[in-house]
Amino acid sequence: MAQILISIVAFVGILGFMILIHEFGHYATAKLLGVRVEQFAIGFGKRLIGFRKGETEYRINALPLGGYVKMSGENPADARSGDPGEFLSHPRWHRFIIAIAGPAMNILFAIGLLTVVYTVHYEHAVFLDQPAVIASVKADSPAAKVGIEPGDRIVRIEDINNPTWEQVSFKEMLSPNQPLQVTVQRGSQSLEKTVVPETSQESRDAYGAAGWHAYESVIVGILESNMPAEKAGIQEGDKIIAMDGKPLPFIETMIDSLQQTKDKPVELTALRDGQTLKFQVQPVLANTDDPHVQKYRIGFQSKPEMKVGRLPFVKALSKSVDDNRTNAALILQLVQKLVQHKVSIRTFSGPIGIAQDAGEAAQEKGWTPLLGLTSGISLNLGILNLLPIPILDGGVILLLLVETLIGRDISLQIKERIYQVAFVFLVLFTVVVIYNDIAKMLPSFAPRLQ
Repeated sequence: MAQILISIVAFVGILGFMILIHEFGHYATAKLLGVRVEQFAIGFGKRLIGFRKGETEYRINALPLGGYVKMSGENPADARSGDPGEFLSHPRWHRFIIAIAGPAMNILFAIGLLTVVYTVHYEHAVFLDQPAVIASVKADSPAAKVGIEPGDRIVRIEDINNPTWEQVSFKEMLSPNQPLQVTVQRGSQSLEKTVVPETSQESRDAYGAAGWHAYESVIVGILESNMPAEKAGIQEGDKIIAMDGKPLPFIETMIDSLQQTKDKPVELTALRDGQTLKFQVQPVLANTDDPHVQKYRIGFQSKPEMKVGRLPFVKALSKSVDDNRTNAALILQLVQKLVQHKVSIRTFSGPIGIAQDAGEAAQEKGWTPLLGLTSGISLNLGILNLLPIPILDGGVILLLLVETLIGRDISLQIKERIYQVAFVFLVLFTVVVIYNDIAKMLPSFAPRLQ
């Protein structure tokens, strides 16, 4: 119950602030250009609280899933008097600046917030920025079927030369059941391969997986109570380097091996504070994240080995810009592939999924995980609002560009029909995404989204 409450509070706080930032961009720009603002609202529907100052009513509404700035004469159905304070009385370039100001505020805020985070606490997984040298290949996986082997180095994937594991992961995730052109280096040989990542039956996000893995240290994360690992004395932060004397290049190596040895006791070698420790552990058959699936387990979650430090302001800003550029491209690729039916709607998270992520980030140590998530949500809000869908800012911009090309305003009747269709589309999309969130929480619903 406490976790649900934390998730709700974190979600409402983050989303509310992101909407505030977005709408303030529209509001401040409109005011600056002399457009009269009638309402500045967070949320939709019935008014909960608010006040009026000057010509503007400031209010918080009942449904906290968005917000709006209502400007005089903005809606096609509004009566127009020719008042210079009306939105449509202003030149198109004014209206363009007002429309783009909201998304721009979100994008700039994402860059600024991530810059602050990096100057205080720069933390990232060690393996992500390493060259894509393959540690292990899962049997019968797409990578194994085309002959990729442990020790191969991916020197090209699609249009990226000498990729890092982070770049490989992005391409792999966004290409479920789609061919990827890959070049691997094996000794002095350069081999061309076509890999088709598959969606895992155990995954509810429908991302692609090729079945190759990086050299990634096995670090003990959350320990499950009354499970073999805890009983044996293993602690959070221990680095497991071997099982039965054999090195562990990746957590999947341990998981696969345990399914072979079943409940036979295993010896784990771990590093803790510079000391080498050995533990005798007997696996048990236990539930996984999917309550319908049981596996032999010892009871801990693995977490990536992290680099922690601080970046000078200039480097932090540069890194923030690079990361936000990469993430923006990832969002646009995801939308493009969704339209092309190359990825599933399950790759998107709605309000419930975001709330879960916010709750988890809020419970992690320190403020940086929550601030990092806030930056990501702000970027998503900015980019998605630029999509050319009427009602969204990108749709307003598109109509302005069309009007500029044809040299006249589109008729109010046509605009009304366009907005009505767009509104129905957005409502249906929201319903599907929320259903998607529920399906991820309830595994028995997941097959309906296959």
